[in-house]
Amino acid sequence: MKTVNIYTDGACSGNQNEKNKGGWGCVLEYNGREKELSGGEADTTNNRMELTALIEGLSALKEKGLALRIFSDSSYLVNCFKNRWYVNWQRNGWKTASKAPVENQDLWMKLIDLLDGQHPSFFLVKGHLPKDPDDARVEKEFKRFTDHNGPFDLDEFRSVCAYNRRCDELATEAAAKIED
Repeated sequence: MKTVNIYTDGACSGNQNEKNKGGWGCVLEYNGREKELSGGEADTTNNRMELTALIEGLSALKEKGLALRIFSDSSYLVNCFKNRWYVNWQRNGWKTASKAPVENQDLWMKLIDLLDGQHPSFFLVKGHLPKDPDDARVEKEFKRFTDHNGPFDLDEFRSVCAYNRRCDELATEAAAKIED
């Protein structure tokens, strides 16, 4: 089975304000090749941009039946799939446990549809780690990451962090291009 790594990030300036700009970035990596994607929109939220980054990455895939390793710094995104929140949301008519409507239902539904027929694994990465691979914070986060996600070697983890930084750059650049 082919394995595709998908790295995502979302950004939003003025999150939750009346006027704001959001961006998303995604890098697809397969067999040593990379594809960068990015975009943005006005009057959005950071969570919508996080979800949109993965939607766009999944939409760019040309086949089903892939093993997908999805890396994101969004606990909102990762925990939904790792903890299968969406199963209860669907069962409860897209209501939360407190009976409130699920936020971003339109995006969650699209994600669920795009993941159908794929074999995803989700990995939560701490965002904004330093570029210096020898920084003590990277080593500390590596331990936490492997405790939660199983075996990764340090060089692979450093690569994941670099892709996360690149996605953040793509998202920030895309948000900056949105007209006021």
